[in-house]
Amino acid sequence: MDKNAFPEIPLDAWRPTKNTLHLYCQIVGKIRLAMHPRLNHWWHVTLYVSPRGLTTRIIPYSQGNFEIEFDFKTHRLEIRTSNGEFEDFALYDGLSVADFYGSLFANLAKLGIEPKIRPIPYEAPSTTPFPEDTENKSYDKEYVARFHQTLVTVDDILEEFRARFVGKSTPVHMFWHSFDLALTRFSGR
Repeated sequence: MDKNAFPEIPLDAWRPTKNTLHLYCQIVGKIRLAMHPRLNHWWHVTLYVSPRGLTTRIIPYSQGNFEIEFDFKTHRLEIRTSNGEFEDFALYDGLSVADFYGSLFANLAKLGIEPKIRPIPYEAPSTTPFPEDTENKSYDKEYVARFHQTLVTVDDILEEFRARFVGKSTPVHMFWHSFDLALTRFSGR
């Protein structure tokens, strides 16, 4: 395995960025929860590792479908629609959860997408409603890049593990509420 597959992410140094990113992911995840048709085992709420970051994959809406992706290479949040429209904004140190929330919903509105979510964190490092959270605003690009590399490596390992099982299993997915990458295999018993 590549020696860079698991870069160092010291918790004390990474924690402020981890907490902010966790809250950003909760906002995006709650949009998927609100708009995607329900699936068994809550698979309709999760995020997925992508080559560039984390993605919602497609979410249906009245004019087709759209996707929200955290691009951890360019440090932007990108929204793409099936009719070719695109909006994005920068992710940077100092971008508070409240500012992220406001920018995301403003950009979605430009695209005619108006999700209704409960703007309160769940199992998160903060209990402050998203539109009011100006405390969490750390975004260290180096730690985000290391986190993404770790996600890619673990996603690859879990996909290999999943592939060796002939029974029912979940896709590899990120549960944004607890901020963990998961895979479940079902025995059928």
